[in-house]
Amino acid sequence: MSYQVNEKGYYGNFGGAFIPEMLYPNVEELREKYLDIMYEKSFQNELKGLLRDYVGRPSPLYYAERLSEHYNTKIYLKREDLNHTGAHKINNTLGQILLAKRLGKTRIIAETGAGQHGVATATVCALMGLTCIVYMGEVDMERQAPNVARMKLLGAKVIPATSGSRTLKDATNEAIRDWINNPVDTYYIIGSVVGPHPYPDMVARFQSVISEEIKKQLKEKTGNENPDYVIACVGGGSNAAGAFYHYLDNKDVKLIAAEAAGKGIESGHSAATSVLGKPGIIHGSKTLLMQTEDGQIIEPYSISAGLDYPGVGPQHAHLFESGRAQFGSITDEEALKAAYLLCKLEGIIPALESAHALAYLEKLNAKKEDVIVINLSGRGDKDLATYIKFNEQAQ
Repeated sequence: MSYQVNEKGYYGNFGGAFIPEMLYPNVEELREKYLDIMYEKSFQNELKGLLRDYVGRPSPLYYAERLSEHYNTKIYLKREDLNHTGAHKINNTLGQILLAKRLGKTRIIAETGAGQHGVATATVCALMGLTCIVYMGEVDMERQAPNVARMKLLGAKVIPATSGSRTLKDATNEAIRDWINNPVDTYYIIGSVVGPHPYPDMVARFQSVISEEIKKQLKEKTGNENPDYVIACVGGGSNAAGAFYHYLDNKDVKLIAAEAAGKGIESGHSAATSVLGKPGIIHGSKTLLMQTEDGQIIEPYSISAGLDYPGVGPQHAHLFESGRAQFGSITDEEALKAAYLLCKLEGIIPALESAHALAYLEKLNAKKEDVIVINLSGRGDKDLATYIKFNEQAQ
């Protein structure tokens, strides 16, 4: 079974490009050219140089000794939180901005939930001198105010999405509307492995640098490039797609995706798509989607702004349906506990998104000799207000 996209843009039963006719020329141009451009030697050299000298890659693979002792196993953290801008998002935005320039686009739009993708997009637009417009849900703008300030400081215009749940889904809707109205000069940098083909494949390829580095670093540290488990959080799923990418065909490596269960799977306040979702179409692709009997989207919820998406990337839907990846649901409370534990044991404040992956350790029943790699997808600066609030309540 293949876990990569086929020539029609599908991963198994999921994927495709369901788009308005107005966007067809843009998406088709991208589909025809993205692989040729991405693998040109000059493109690769420029991207690798920027990832090294601007982003600070390779990001370390850190053996978390005290956390390992706590769980009586071997835990390594892939430190994407140490990248410039504080998350994995910069890997993809750098790749896509170089692609946009080669396609002759001068105006960049993006959507963002937790704000990390918005910051990463604003960052690369400043670096390349291009206009940047970021759509962000009004609710997310309130709970991620530091990232809104960073985007504005970097020269981006941040436009609130005021419809629906006023979160990531709605920001994506607004960005797509903008693209329909400005098809000639505008390039849409999608922040996750979602959207119409070729976006899920393209974003996964740009994020695959994560697992490429894990293999080399683990070989250096343990003599074996293959861990027993790779764990990553999943909303749309770009950090997980990157962490899983070079292990997809190796069945000895167990892949675990940690979703946001919010206040509980059956609470009506959740974003656990693998449990609650059914096949449907959102933002240009067929995937698993939280929806009512008549196909209306169910509003997702998570304490983490980056995980409250009602769907999941089509590749992840395929990994779930095929059984290649195991999906686990983590509540807000479990994520907060895991975050506080990492703070106390390792002196690292994780993003709330990443805390969901850390929380899965409680459910894993790992053996002492197991090697576990957790993708620490972002740092927790943006979530300090939430951490402080709940930490005070817990005292």
